[in-house]
Amino acid sequence: MEPDLAFAVWSGERQHRIEDVLRRALAFNDGAPPRLLEAMRYAVLDGGKRVRALLAYATGELTGAAPAVVDGPAAAVEMIHAYSLAHDDLPSMDNDALRRGKPSCHVAFGEAIALLAGDTLQAQAFAVLAAVPMRDVGAACMLLARAAGACGMAGGQAVDLAHVGTRMSVADLETMHLMKTGALIRAAIRLGADCGRALGADEEAALDAFARAAGLAFQVVDDVLDVEGSAATLGKTAGKDAAQAKPTYVTLLGVAEAKRHAAALNEEAHRALAEFGGAARRLHEIADWITRRTH
Repeated sequence: MEPDLAFAVWSGERQHRIEDVLRRALAFNDGAPPRLLEAMRYAVLDGGKRVRALLAYATGELTGAAPAVVDGPAAAVEMIHAYSLAHDDLPSMDNDALRRGKPSCHVAFGEAIALLAGDTLQAQAFAVLAAVPMRDVGAACMLLARAAGACGMAGGQAVDLAHVGTRMSVADLETMHLMKTGALIRAAIRLGADCGRALGADEEAALDAFARAAGLAFQVVDDVLDVEGSAATLGKTAGKDAAQAKPTYVTLLGVAEAKRHAAALNEEAHRALAEFGGAARRLHEIADWITRRTH
């Protein structure tokens, strides 16, 4: 029980930390419309598992970075993620009225403000990242931009919308989720690592392999929970994928095989970290947490 308890303490401390960092990052006003600022804070604060922030802090520890340096990248990826949720929930996208256990941003503030809140969260993410004392802030901003853009998260969402009501191969589904979910997870991992010592080529490849496996595992578990979970436990509408006729790992593989696939991806994630030995303890723990989560 000790490793689980230790991870619970560590992750709880980091989740509390990133909440404070995000609150400070969104404390500005500078003449901005109060309603817009309220929507931005609503979309980001007081909710979410903070998986991406935890990954950034874990790889920061791996490369010897102080948590204070990782705060900026961790906040940036969380703001990008929150903006994507505010946009994805819109009626023109996934049309979901519930997010993180409360009304979606567009339900609480209207579609126009929710759209603008997402836009401004994206801008603020880059403002925060650009102020981080990293070796190459320009490269960091480029990494996050690519992860969020047409070949990453936004592109993956476009592919997802284009395939509603169709059947995809498992390979095509995997490609889509490596863009939609995996790209930002990889960015969180690499940005956190870049706050510390420089990595060797083999170490970079190991982190990329871990990010790929852990990101896909996260999505497979999400697909299973959409079938087996409830709105009360998930904090979002359950059964939404089936109702919208979206291709998922469950529709393609079935629940039992999807669970086996998630377990196999978890093992793959662990193997990828062999390069780091015991120094990657937190990443190992996060991989298990991602696979075993119930919400």
